[in-house]
Amino acid sequence: MSDENAFRVSVTKDYLVFAAAHFITFAGHRCESLHGHNYRVGVTLEGDIDEESWYVVDFSFVKKFMKRLCDEIDHKVLLPLRNPKLQVTTEGDRVLVAYDGQPRYVFPLSDCALLEIPNTTVEMLAQYLVRGARAELTGKQFAKLAVIEIEVEENFGQSAFYREHIG
Repeated sequence: MSDENAFRVSVTKDYLVFAAAHFITFAGHRCESLHGHNYRVGVTLEGDIDEESWYVVDFSFVKKFMKRLCDEIDHKVLLPLRNPKLQVTTEGDRVLVAYDGQPRYVFPLSDCALLEIPNTTVEMLAQYLVRGARAELTGKQFAKLAVIEIEVEENFGQSAFYREHIG
């Protein structure tokens, strides 16, 4: 696909949202307090037209899997498993979170989303959702897709985008 001649489709629906609690760790050994956001998600796909269907990708398919990805982390405490400053462990039906070796939180496991990311910033959440979307977009029927981009907005006017080339 040429960058000059490309089709781009976007899906931003009012139900592509999730409410979640999180905290992030900062440089200088600082950890912010637990708080929450009402996140909004949008996805953009670029690729060539499928000559049999005459579209880049079926909107209904994109809406379904994006809703499922958002629902998986909706009303959860988002916990990064690859943060070197945090120790996240599960003990039965609870999750213990220590910051720099000091116990900080204990959550019910069912209330947590344990994410393979280094921090729960909107940048990392966008990348996490791209990985999930990319897993849904595998196979021959998606061979013409070239780029996937996801925006995660944590507040009005505050969002991050992550863009990944597929092909």
